[in-house]
Amino acid sequence: MPIALYRIDDRLIHGQVVVGWGQPLELGFIVLVDDEVAGSEWEQELYRMGVPPEMAVHFATVDEAIAGLDGYERKSAPGIVLVGDIGTMQRLVTGANGRIRTVNVGGVHHVPGRTGRLRYVYLTAPEEQALRDIAAQGVDVTAQDVPSARPVPLEELLHSTVGV
Repeated sequence: MPIALYRIDDRLIHGQVVVGWGQPLELGFIVLVDDEVAGSEWEQELYRMGVPPEMAVHFATVDEAIAGLDGYERKSAPGIVLVGDIGTMQRLVTGANGRIRTVNVGGVHHVPGRTGRLRYVYLTAPEEQALRDIAAQGVDVTAQDVPSARPVPLEELLHSTVGV
């Protein structure tokens, strides 16, 4: 089965990913791509606690995830590749050489210096440019917090404004 979703969500594994996306997509696994978490056993244990036992969780650096894409695509159940920030997704997309066709911006939350675009997406100018760069590689970039919501195309996302 193919990867069902490539998602950017700064909260990484949490209820919206596991239940909100996991159940409708009938996920069998999550690949959490984060160079630091991949090297931290205690952080991995914390994230595993938020996932039901029937759903596998794999932790990978960006390079390991790129090398493992073919294997993830061959798994019998669909999965999510999850990253915590736009820069990590940009590295993953670039390294995947055209194998990633869609990216979901699911949660990039407010911190000082970011502009509100949607209630769940706040971006800096460099993050906006990184999303444009991802799209320039032939990737369909949309924002969508839950499966029942309408996917917001990248250009609409970048021209939206919400308050803090």
